[in-house]
Formats: sequence, C-alpha cells, structure tokens
Amino acid sequence: MRKTKAVNVFLVVSKIIPRGIRKQLFCYLALLFYYLFPRHRLITLHNLVRAFPDKSIQDLEILARRVFKNLGIIVSEFFDLPSITKENFSHWVEFEGLEHFYEAKSAGKGVIASVSHFGNWEMMAVTFAVAVEPLTILYRPLDNPYLNEIVTFVRTRPGNTLLTKEGSMRKALKALYNGQVLCILNDQNVDVREGVFVDFFGRPACTGTGLATLAMLSSAPILPVFMPRLSSGKYRMIFLPPFIAEDTGNYERDLEVNTQRITKILEDKITQYPDQWLWLHQRWKTKKCQQGDYHGAS
Repeated sequence: MRKTKAVNVFLVVSKIIPRGIRKQLFCYLALLFYYLFPRHRLITLHNLVRAFPDKSIQDLEILARRVFKNLGIIVSEFFDLPSITKENFSHWVEFEGLEHFYEAKSAGKGVIASVSHFGNWEMMAVTFAVAVEPLTILYRPLDNPYLNEIVTFVRTRPGNTLLTKEGSMRKALKALYNGQVLCILNDQNVDVREGVFVDFFGRPACTGTGLATLAMLSSAPILPVFMPRLSSGKYRMIFLPPFIAEDTGNYERDLEVNTQRITKILEDKITQYPDQWLWLHQRWKTKKCQQGDYHGAS
C-alpha cells in the first residue's frame, strides 16, 4: 500500500514516542474516556451486570475500568505493529495449540479462523501473518478515511489481504478453495436480516451467519483463535481444535446450530478473561420481540 500522509504521520509518532510513555498515556486517556462519556460507561456496565449477575456492582465497576484500560493498551501497541517481524514476534507472542492450525490446514479446503474483538485482535492479525502465514481478512472499512488508511496499512504490511464484507461471499469462497486462511470477526450485533438469534450470556444475541454459511458451503474447518494478554504483558495466541460445520440439509437449523457453537466457544473464553472483550459494543442491540417481530434498540 502506498504511504499516505496519514500513514507517514502515524509512523513518525510510532518512532518518536517511547512505548512505555505511549502505554501510560493511552491508558490514562481510556480511563478519562470512561469517566467523561457516560453513554459508553453505562453500556459497558449494563452489559456486565447482565452477563455476570452474581458479581457485585463494585466488582463490575472495577472490571469495566479494566475493559477501558485494555482498549488503551491496544491503541498504544498499535503503533508497534509495523515493526513486528518474523525475527522479533516472539518478544510479543507465544503460541499454544499451533498443531490445531496445521491439522485444519491439512484438510486442503482452506481454513476459517473464527476470531473476535478479544485481547489484542490487531496484533493477532499481524503476528499470525509473520509467524504462520498471511490471512485473508473480512472487514468493514472505518468511517474515518484517515484512520482507515492507517489500519489498512498496518493490517496489509505483513502480507494480509483485506476483503470488504459487502459482496464478499464469492471472493471469500475462492480464497478458501485456494487453500487460504480466511479470518472472520463474528462477535458483534447485526441486523436481523444478516443474522440469527443465539444464546450469548443468557440473552438472545443477533449474530452474523456469514461464517457459518461459508463453512457449510466450503466444508472448510472452523478454527477458533484467541490471543489473551498475560499478566506479564506478553500475549498467548491460542488455537483451539478445529471442527467442521454441521450440515444436515436443514439450512436454517444448521445456520443456527453452527452459529450457536461458535458463539458458545467465544463466551467460554470471555468468561475466562472477562476484561479482554469489547463490552462497549451494544452486542444485544437488535431485539427479539415476543410476537416474533424484530427491531433494533436505540
């Protein structure tokens, strides 16, 4: 990708501000955001209260602040991503279950990497590319063109390919048929026309069916991947055992069953690392009404 003015400014900042100062600065700004913008704070606390009803409000407030701090760390580390290479990635990331990736790859049908806004998902895309192999990433371009240029530069620098979600089904299938690793984020709210309702922390969450659809059409194995931050500050990229999407011939039923399985795996990992998921997002925005009608919440 051609280096635009926005990208050049980003690279300059990444070199002149030391990592430690950046981390302190963005963690402070994240906590400031927590206190100054009540809407996002209340969304986070509301989600946490519903997901963990047995926890005290004091514990949940501490957890919410850690969620915001996690975002501050992600932003501070984003400036380091262009400098991560095959020679130095081990300073940042260790691997667990890499044999599951090679098991999935050996099927010869491509691999669908099921990922989420968990841990440091941007670093995951970069370190996966430099240490294992480049990804084909389904994504939605950011609304801000300057930020989108920077994010695109960082994600594609190690060899990753980006596919916009709009009209991407044919290209995504082609990538799988060519044996590539297709990376899909599948943990955000969608409109009812794009998803199915599955259980997520005891509540019906409208969840995109693109991942399940691709898995059913291609028979490519689904590989859940997570990268939590450890207490040392280093990350562990965890590859869980791959599985083949259920395909009984009942399309609607299979979509729901496969999407629920993917969502339950995510829920289990979030429960293990509750401060490392994006609770600021209105994950349950689309509502399932008693009458069978659907609407989006404000």
